[in-house]
Amino acid sequence: MVTLPGSLLEEYARFSLYNSPYPAHDGGCAVDLYPDTLRDGRTTAAPSPVSGTVREVRTVRAPPKPYAAEHDHLLLLECDGPDSLAGLIARILHVEPALEAGDRVERGDSLGSLVRAGFFAPWVDNHLHVGFRTPEQNPYRASGSLALEPAVDVRPLPWDGTGTVVAAGDTYAVLDAPPHPAPGESFVGIRTDDGGVLDGGLPHYDGGGLYADDRSAGSVVSLNGDRCGVVGEDGRTVAWDDVVVTANGDPITGLSTFCARDGDFGAKLICPDRTFRVGDAVRVRIRSSVER
Repeated sequence: MVTLPGSLLEEYARFSLYNSPYPAHDGGCAVDLYPDTLRDGRTTAAPSPVSGTVREVRTVRAPPKPYAAEHDHLLLLECDGPDSLAGLIARILHVEPALEAGDRVERGDSLGSLVRAGFFAPWVDNHLHVGFRTPEQNPYRASGSLALEPAVDVRPLPWDGTGTVVAAGDTYAVLDAPPHPAPGESFVGIRTDDGGVLDGGLPHYDGGGLYADDRSAGSVVSLNGDRCGVVGEDGRTVAWDDVVVTANGDPITGLSTFCARDGDFGAKLICPDRTFRVGDAVRVRIRSSVER
């Protein structure tokens, strides 16, 4: 298990170990780091999460999407800081690099500019995808990165499933609840009924994660009395039940959950087949697909 120190995570507005459909995130083996951004998610800043030396820069083909760039880029950095990451190889995607092999970079330095490649769903904000491997591991395979543990306290925010739309796009809507009580001071996330914090796309990605002090395998995860899934053997990965998220009684694609320290935090509804407008009142529930 590799520790992600608070000094690294606090450079970003949001992070998620599970909110992705790709195998690299299985078991929380990669982290998506979201720099400060406006509501439209189109920031281009790409601050480095680590210090070290660029080992290689490689252009890779991305899945074809009409709204995305045809190519992405893989940056391999030999880390010498923060201390918990020294000696590891950082594997970074979704950056148009302004560096080349042999260049030195400090944590927070620009790696280039963020790109929206075909690995993105249309509702996903710009971010850096980061994983870590030992020097002996193959750095090119999509899977194989080390499991990660965020070394920050994430405050669980109670949410009753209701809110008012404050931002909306073609594929998503953001609610004003639950609001961040102290933006910039700490990370927060949506609280489960037992006090943990949800991370992941429910249920539009196969599974998610749970951050909690007491994480027992096999325990049920629920939100406002609605069962979501079950905690796995590692004590934090969650296998979603066969459920559907509803907004005002109608099914939507899902609920996007993550950890954030920015003031724009609020429940994010994924709804490419449903239109919401700013000012709409919404009630979210989680229902069994069998019942429907």
